[in-house]
Amino acid sequence: MIRRDYLIIGSGIGGASACEGIRKHDKRGSVTLVGAEIFHPYKRWILSKSFLREKKPLLHNLSVLDPRWYSAHKVETRLGAVVTQFNVERRLAVLANGETIEFNKACLAMGSRSARPPVAGAGLGNVIYLRTLRDALALREMAGVEKTVMVVGGGLLACEVAASLRQLKLKVSIMHRSATLFNRYLDPETAAWLTDYFGRHGITMLMGESLNGFEGKTVLRNIQTKSGNRVPAGLAVVAAGAEPNLDLVRNTPLSGPHGSPVSDYLETEEKGIYAVGDLAFYPDRLMGGMRRQTHWDNARDQGLIAGANMTGKKRIRYEQIPCFWTEMFDLHMDFVGDFSVSPTRLELDGTYAKKKFVARYYQGDRLRGILLCQQPPRELDAAKKELRRAVEK
Repeated sequence: MIRRDYLIIGSGIGGASACEGIRKHDKRGSVTLVGAEIFHPYKRWILSKSFLREKKPLLHNLSVLDPRWYSAHKVETRLGAVVTQFNVERRLAVLANGETIEFNKACLAMGSRSARPPVAGAGLGNVIYLRTLRDALALREMAGVEKTVMVVGGGLLACEVAASLRQLKLKVSIMHRSATLFNRYLDPETAAWLTDYFGRHGITMLMGESLNGFEGKTVLRNIQTKSGNRVPAGLAVVAAGAEPNLDLVRNTPLSGPHGSPVSDYLETEEKGIYAVGDLAFYPDRLMGGMRRQTHWDNARDQGLIAGANMTGKKRIRYEQIPCFWTEMFDLHMDFVGDFSVSPTRLELDGTYAKKKFVARYYQGDRLRGILLCQQPPRELDAAKKELRRAVEK
């Protein structure tokens, strides 16, 4: 039996940050980080951007922390290891190799997995679901051979991948069931501008089309749409959403329909067990309601706070204005606030033609979100302060 003060399950940014948070306030407690991937926690957000475009990406530049940090801070890392059982009452975790870890406190940081469409051929070779470094390496290799690529989806990951592959001079198409890209986040006018922007960069836009299946014996040859079209493609990247990895705690209070419910201290109903990142369904004291975010900055901040709270030497609430960013072609866009509900009013400062603007999204008279396109960092900081003032009135 292995005994640990702290067990971190998941080796993404949330798990790595939880280790940092613990070590900042507890230098001696025993810590074990367990992760299914063989790599130390790395910058997953790069995979759809510069990692795809670089001729020879440097893998060591991906690490969140220098791998030597873990040994220097006496954090045991068990990489390439999977937790198969998690007993809340007995505080036990069983690994796939049969080892058992008894823990005092734990942090769930298992992240998400790509949603697979329930269609024929979803498991064919050359159909990629970009989630891990191995996925990105496979995509890079295939993109060097297959020059015709279909990206299925129209959200953040789909647009970043499509832009990166197009910058590599590949023939890229996007299939999306909505009439515009980023329809979950943007108002119709801005979404239409962005969709046209992708088209002007040489991407074939199959908008309003739904996936019906992938054709091929072992590798992809064609893609079927529900309208009856058959589109030739040697490579497909499916970015049609993600699902939280909650199988380990399914049918327990640690799992819910929208994630793992936590308090504003990121603690679950089970005292001493925390959840962060893509898993955490937390009360948003600033914007209101309950929220689950799937973005890098959120996972990092939550990991640091949960780690500190686990030590018992700090009691920190997670209260952050939701924020994420993206880059596509020569555009950099920052999203500050809540974009989950369509705005009733939009204020645009700047122009689409110049690709430089600030858009403010309102629900009635209440400011709910600020979109910045091609704005300097100081404007991002100002937007966060402006929105915080607005929601705290």
